[in-house]
Amino acid sequence: MTMQSTADSSSFLNNLGRVYGIYTGGFLAFVILLAVLEQIGVPNKILGYLFVFFTLAVYAIIGILSRTAQVSEYYVAGRSVPALYNGMATGADWMSAASFVGMAGTLFLLGYDGLAWVLGWTGGFVLVSILIGPYLRKFGAYTVPDFMAFRYGGNLARGLGVLVLVCCSFTYVTAQIYGTGLIASRFLGMPFELAVFAGLVGILVCSMLGGMRAVTWTQVAQYIVLIIAYLTPIVILSTKKYGIPIPELTYGQAIADITLREQELIKSGLATVANLKPHIQPFLTYSPLNFFAIIICMMVGTASLPHILMRYFTTPSVREARQSVAWSLLFIFLLYFSAPAYAAFSKLEVYTNIIGRDLTSIRPWMFQWGELGLIQICGKNAASIDAIVAACKAIADHPGVVRLQDFVINTDVIVLSTPEIAGLPYVISGLVAAGGLAAALSTADGLLLAIANALSHDVYYKMVNPNAPTARRLIIARMLLLVVAVIAAATAATKPGDILAMVGWAFSLAMAGNFPALVMGVWWKRTTATGAICGMIAGFGLCLFYLVTTRYFPGAGVAYFGMSSLLNPVTGAPIVDVAKAMAMPNAMDSWVTLAHPLANKVGWFNLTNIACGLLGAPLGFLVIYVVSLMGKEPSKEMQAYVDEIRKPRGRTVLEEKTA
Repeated sequence: MTMQSTADSSSFLNNLGRVYGIYTGGFLAFVILLAVLEQIGVPNKILGYLFVFFTLAVYAIIGILSRTAQVSEYYVAGRSVPALYNGMATGADWMSAASFVGMAGTLFLLGYDGLAWVLGWTGGFVLVSILIGPYLRKFGAYTVPDFMAFRYGGNLARGLGVLVLVCCSFTYVTAQIYGTGLIASRFLGMPFELAVFAGLVGILVCSMLGGMRAVTWTQVAQYIVLIIAYLTPIVILSTKKYGIPIPELTYGQAIADITLREQELIKSGLATVANLKPHIQPFLTYSPLNFFAIIICMMVGTASLPHILMRYFTTPSVREARQSVAWSLLFIFLLYFSAPAYAAFSKLEVYTNIIGRDLTSIRPWMFQWGELGLIQICGKNAASIDAIVAACKAIADHPGVVRLQDFVINTDVIVLSTPEIAGLPYVISGLVAAGGLAAALSTADGLLLAIANALSHDVYYKMVNPNAPTARRLIIARMLLLVVAVIAAATAATKPGDILAMVGWAFSLAMAGNFPALVMGVWWKRTTATGAICGMIAGFGLCLFYLVTTRYFPGAGVAYFGMSSLLNPVTGAPIVDVAKAMAMPNAMDSWVTLAHPLANKVGWFNLTNIACGLLGAPLGFLVIYVVSLMGKEPSKEMQAYVDEIRKPRGRTVLEEKTA
């Protein structure tokens, strides 16, 4: 690194508060400008384009300005990111499309049962702080497979680490690109299959040129956008309905109003007891086993995801790595504490403004989502008034108004459509779309970087060509990032599943493949390389087998797992005839996410496949323990390294080797 670039970097780090303060002020001014343009009659479509392209342009500029040709800058941002800003970047990296777009939608649909996701994801950062994060920073690696290779002696452990990383990160990044496609298709008027690639351009500009350095400073900017976008509509609704601009305080009143409205809907015939799930009643969708299994898997998976653990490689010290975990929790808490309130206000608006509305008075915003197949009324896409009326007339004795049983909305649309459902200005809808795009882009950047870095650093440099010069390593990293991104976008274009379920699979895969080996590697000096390798293969293999079988081959799954039936998660009733159930419309990829009888496959003990990590991780721990006791204990030198990793102060173990 030249003296000039070092000086520029130092000047930037010393003025971070001023830089991002100006950025925040500029973004708010931009939103106000668009609000003024809306009032003077600028078409909504133009406002949508301005929101999407302006934010993408800002992220692209940051990515271009942060370009680098230094290995340490590309892989770990020069290990110079202050704790506060690393916490903010981690928050953006973490709060993906699943959190921003899918979380409130899931709470909307599942009510109490949706809290499993909130509890698991929030609690996971406690495990990161206590068990893994600071120790990997003390180790001083570039990637998680780096630690696996050093601790467990060679390329087999490194290769398994790469395999786990690629599987869970690819599943996760596909969900993020799916989210960008969803937003771009709605607000840019593009076909979904084209929109996923349009979103991909924004992702690549941020991450290709500057690696972790560019991604970090882009993610800080994206966090500011997404948290403003998430809080604004519910602050407005809270103020409008209850006179208090703090939705977390009015959440209880909103729940009470929902409960009252649910009773009114049943009395008026606009809902039936069979199709109305009380918002506050537990275990209507998930059994107690699956509820707590999801909490555990999301919590442990958080502490195992490579793209999150990589963020703690970027801090200047172990102490700041710990501090950045605390900052991460604060920034994530701001959104997660608000998600239940968002879901409550959304449901209240749906019950008030949609259910009971005359079919001929439905507002046009619904048609744009209906054309994408994301809102249905009377079993048909709500693409126009004529389509809705025709569909409902085909139902005997239909009253001519929207009933609860007539209306189905994709969970991934709830957050994006709430401002329109509530009749808020279109600029608020555009703001929410910009926030959702920021959330999806920030996580996609981190995930693609994790995959590309593992393939370029761990496979190419460490296993194929250890003598590769720096320039070639960075070229390979960028080429691999591009290839992985295009494959992920092509996969997302097929609409493989709902966002939250796909993300849940990634967490369970990371939990089963990484967590036992990472925890035992740090906390039990007796862990051997053979034990860790066998444990990773056993735990990850079982989890992957269970997931694939129950999700894609449920008929075979009955034979494999000895199930007598699949369970309907809404009613709890068994679906005995699996072949008949699989013939149902959209059985495998239903747009009625998490509500469709087959959307949440079960197997052993009726355990949902989202929680397959609950099977794999215990097996991994057991195999590591037993096989390690059967073999020769690690060398004294390795045990001394493990002791050194656990000390809060002192030298970084691999500092000289990776410089």
